[in-house]
Amino acid sequence: MESYAIAQRIRAFRKLKGFTQTELADQLDVSIAVLGAIERGTRSPDAQIISKISEVLGIDPEELFPTAK
Repeated sequence: MESYAIAQRIRAFRKLKGFTQTELADQLDVSIAVLGAIERGTRSPDAQIISKISEVLGIDPEELFPTAK
């Protein structure tokens, strides 16, 4: 469940910043297949990818994680 929530947040921030999947994948130096799997929630991003995503999108890494309720 958390992986899906992270995936939704990554996709939302990507779109908010105006990046296509291809553009973000290029910035992250990963294939579009890898980014697509991360955004679908079928692959969990590792710490390095989380760091790169937050850097490229200009957000704090914590913003990608769902808050506990």
